[in-house]
Amino acid sequence: MQVSDQEQSSRELDLEEITRKISFLDKWREIFSYRGLGTNNATPQNHDGNHVSADETENATGIPQPRGQGHLPSSSLCSIPKPSIISSKSAGSPISLAMATKLRQSLFGNTIHVFSYDWKKAYFRFHDPFSDLAFTLEVGKGGARSIQMAVQGFIIKDLLFTRKGKDCNFHSLCAVSKQEQEQALAAALAGILWAAGAAEKATVCLVTEHTYVTSNPDYSGDDFTERLQLFELLEKEATEKFIYDHLQCFKEEGGHGVILFLYSLIFSRTFERLQKDLDASSTHLLQPHAGGFLCRQAVLNMILTGRASPNVFNGCQKGKSQEILHGVLTRSDVGYLWWGKDTSEDDRLSQVGSRLKTPKLPIWLCNINGNSSVLFSTNRQLLSDWKVERRFDLYFYGGQPPQKKPVQLTVDTHSHHWERNQPGDGHVAGRRFSPVEMLIRTKWREATINWNGTIPFF
Repeated sequence: MQVSDQEQSSRELDLEEITRKISFLDKWREIFSYRGLGTNNATPQNHDGNHVSADETENATGIPQPRGQGHLPSSSLCSIPKPSIISSKSAGSPISLAMATKLRQSLFGNTIHVFSYDWKKAYFRFHDPFSDLAFTLEVGKGGARSIQMAVQGFIIKDLLFTRKGKDCNFHSLCAVSKQEQEQALAAALAGILWAAGAAEKATVCLVTEHTYVTSNPDYSGDDFTERLQLFELLEKEATEKFIYDHLQCFKEEGGHGVILFLYSLIFSRTFERLQKDLDASSTHLLQPHAGGFLCRQAVLNMILTGRASPNVFNGCQKGKSQEILHGVLTRSDVGYLWWGKDTSEDDRLSQVGSRLKTPKLPIWLCNINGNSSVLFSTNRQLLSDWKVERRFDLYFYGGQPPQKKPVQLTVDTHSHHWERNQPGDGHVAGRRFSPVEMLIRTKWREATINWNGTIPFF
C-alpha cells in the first residue's frame, strides 16, 4: 500500500514532536538527577525502611509527622548536594552495626533520632582569602554553629601563633591565602582530634560509596553513617596530612563536614574514655532544641580540652544530690567565656572556672545568651604578663552576616570610675551595657571597653 506525500509529511511531523518531547523529558530528568530527586524509589520511606504516606513527612529529628507540620520546603531540601565520598577500596575499617549503634546512643541517647537539616548542611567554609574575614569561617544557624566556632578558635591559634615566618598581628590574618586557609583548617582539625585521642592516636571518619550497615527495628539509618570508614593515625603529623589530603570531605557543600568531624572526635576519644568523662548530669552529647539538636557543654569541652567534661568549673564538685560532677582538669590552648542575661552568680556550678577563663593562648570560644562567637588577642603575652593586661586590644567575631570584619575592642582594666556608683546587679548592668561587654567583664571584672567607633552589639 502506497502512502501519500501528505500522510508521509504528517508522520514525520509526529515523529519530530515525539522526539522533541522525549528530549524535553530527558532534560528535566538530568536536572532532577543532579538535585538528588531521581525518579527511582519515588515513594518516600522513613528510617525504618517503611513507606511514608502522602499525608506524612519527617520532622527535623527524623520522626514521621503529618505533612505541613515542621517540614522544610522542597527548595530547601534540594540545597544539600550529595556528600563527597571516597572509594570503598580505601584502607579504612568499615563501620559495624555495633559501632553505629554506640555512636548514635552517645550522641542522642537512643538509636532512633538522626541529625536535623541544619546539621546535615553544615561544613567548614572560609570567607574569601585576602579580605577582612579571610581567617574566619562562614557559620550558619543551629547546633552545628558552636562546633564551627570552636574550630574557629583553633584556626586563629594556628594562623597567629603556630605558623613559622609569619608576624603575629591582625593584618597577617587578613592576608591569608586559600592554601593557608586549608592548611590552617587541617592543622586545627588534626590538633583537636589528636588531643581527644590522648596524644596517642586519632581516628578520621570518611564517607564511602558502599553501605556497611542496614537499618533494622533497633537502628534507624540515615544513608550516611552506614557508609563510614574509619582511619586510625598514630602520629599527629600524619593525621594533619591525611585530613589535608581529604579536606574536600570537610569543606565542600553537601559533605556533612561538621558531622564527619564530630564522628571523628568521638571515635578518637573512644567510647570507653567518653563514658568516663561524662557524669550523671550529661549521659549523651546532644540535646533536642526547636526541632533540632544543640551541643551540650561536653562536646565543646572535648574540642577545647580533649576531654568531654560536662561542666565548666575546675576539677570535680558535688551536685545537689551529692553526686560527683566532672569539670575541667587542665588549662587548654583555647579558653571559654560565658554570659547570659539570666546568669546567677550564686549558682556555683554554672560559673566558668579559671582553667577555661585563662587559657594558654589569648583565644576564647564565647557563649553569649546561647550564641557562639570568638574573642582573641594578637598579643601572646596577654595572659602571662600583668603589665600587658592593664590596657590591650581584643578582636570579636560573631559570625553574623552583617559583620563585615572583626570588631576591635580596647579593654582598660584600670579605668572604672563608672563602676563605683553603679549597682552590682548583673541584670541592671546587662540592660545598660552590651552583652559583649558583660562577657568580657566575666574575665576582667571592672574593665571598661572602647568600641573604637563601632556601634555596640545588643
